[in-house]
Amino acid sequence: MRKAQHARDYQCLPVALRVMREKAGLTQRDLGKALKKPQSWIYNCETANRRVDVAEFVRWCRACGVDPVKSVRALCDQLK
Repeated sequence: MRKAQHARDYQCLPVALRVMREKAGLTQRDLGKALKKPQSWIYNCETANRRVDVAEFVRWCRACGVDPVKSVRALCDQLK
């Protein structure tokens, strides 16, 4: 996979993270407190300035009250 395509594919994750947080009614600061991370960390994840690993994704989902497995399936569907 070319680098540009990989970067384009990754963009769906930060968008999904932001939408998930907003649907949960959380601010970046609220989510940061729940994850024991600064607000700037949340911002960097949501703007693709920082990549999110699987464990971080699972914790993010749980903090937002979302099933991580369903979230991964939804992301996979977007990449088809």
